[in-house]
Amino acid sequence: MKLHAVRAHRSAEALPREEQLAWKIARVAADPVPVGDDVADMVVNRVIDNAAVAAASYSRGAPSAARAQALAHGPSAGGAGATVSGEQLATRVSAEWAAWANGVAVRELDFHDTFLAEEYSHPGDNIPPILAVAQHAAARGLTGADLLRGIVAGYEVQVDLVKGISLHRHKIDHVAHLGPSAAAGMGAMLGLPVGTIYQAIGQALHTTTATRQSRKGEISSWKAHAPALAGKLAVEAVDRAMRGQTSPTPIYEGEDGVIAWLLGGFDAEYAVPLPVPGEPKRAILDTYTKQHSAEYQSQAWIDLARRLHRERPEIGDPARVERIVLATSHHTHFVIGSGSADPEKYDPAASRETLDHSLPYIFTVALQDGEFDHERSYLPERAARPETVALWRSIATVEDPEWTRRYHSNDPAEKAFGGSIEVTFADGSVYRDQIAVADAHPLGARPFARADYVAKFRTLAAGIVPDPEIERFLDVAQRLPLLGSRELGDLTFTVDDAVRAAAPAPAGLL
Repeated sequence: MKLHAVRAHRSAEALPREEQLAWKIARVAADPVPVGDDVADMVVNRVIDNAAVAAASYSRGAPSAARAQALAHGPSAGGAGATVSGEQLATRVSAEWAAWANGVAVRELDFHDTFLAEEYSHPGDNIPPILAVAQHAAARGLTGADLLRGIVAGYEVQVDLVKGISLHRHKIDHVAHLGPSAAAGMGAMLGLPVGTIYQAIGQALHTTTATRQSRKGEISSWKAHAPALAGKLAVEAVDRAMRGQTSPTPIYEGEDGVIAWLLGGFDAEYAVPLPVPGEPKRAILDTYTKQHSAEYQSQAWIDLARRLHRERPEIGDPARVERIVLATSHHTHFVIGSGSADPEKYDPAASRETLDHSLPYIFTVALQDGEFDHERSYLPERAARPETVALWRSIATVEDPEWTRRYHSNDPAEKAFGGSIEVTFADGSVYRDQIAVADAHPLGARPFARADYVAKFRTLAAGIVPDPEIERFLDVAQRLPLLGSRELGDLTFTVDDAVRAAAPAPAGLL
């Protein structure tokens, strides 16, 4: 890897395009290095992981609305179109709308993979737009090997940007890294020239910068739509670039570019790591999935709470507890903890999207129930239990500099997303404990492997996807690197007819 210094430049400096970050990213995407077996295996895992979450979210409001929009837009003239998660295999829509619908379905439950560094991200958000384009363009001779290369490139670019450039510090939503990464992944998959990928990256970034209010206060259903829009816009950016259309440049470094006006101005400088020519793209191996449906920084805390439920059940009794303090990283404290100063994080009537960004709520439910379920744990009646509200409101988070340091560490052996707990009981006694990483993390107590991803899909798809269809999808997904062009359209799943008939189909303008 090589670190690339990135800063804003005055127009008079005339930064050559070969020195611009967008060009360097495009060069990485176009580099046809082989994909290692361990990387290919992880891509398969994450395709299965995405499908599991999409199946579980099929009948929810946001995916249903996005799906209804997509189904109104048939395939364009340029290809066969792409599938929509849950619909019949023969049902095809325009690629950008498939990216939209499938992207919302994947993100809705906040239950797929994550990478946290200077910025935070869900790199699995790259898969819906890249897969949609692969299915649409299969007649060009694309195969599973091409799809694999595209997904690997998308992960590489997003992880590298997340390692180097903080967006949330400047209140910009993290999907601003997803537009460029998805465009780069499509470019890699399609074998586009560096210059074309460069233009697509610039357009994708330019159109996907937005504030992070989507993750602040009373969090709305837009949280699931934001990455889907980035994927949709990336598809459209690639289409325009392939037609010879250009982008604002230098998009990152320009005098009126992203860094100058959105990411700190002319005093800011960033260091973005990128593979050197010929170096394999392995960033997907730095990412980690979720065992529980909640913000990633809560995963370790859920596992600690489940253990305390077994070992110290008295901590779940509000009559015996005076206060609980969770010492954690800056990011965890200020985004999902009491440092956010969002009163909604302690409101039992808050939206699901808000509750899955409330560490005090999540920890309370996991502690009292000994589990954290993607449906039961968020039910309004569950949030409103008096004993839950009482304990929930006795919990506060604080920032601990050591946990902040470990959160930002580049050493995988010490990088951590948990923290330490101090429980003060009503009788004055104190209990302390800590956890560094989630059980499912690669360095956790029970790291996720292929069998766990398969089990996650079987569990979340149960009662939604017919058993034979579950087996068919798992067979296709696990053969992804070897799929032929005609099989790319099989890389989806169909829900039960009764489930489809009962799901919402909201009407809109289009």
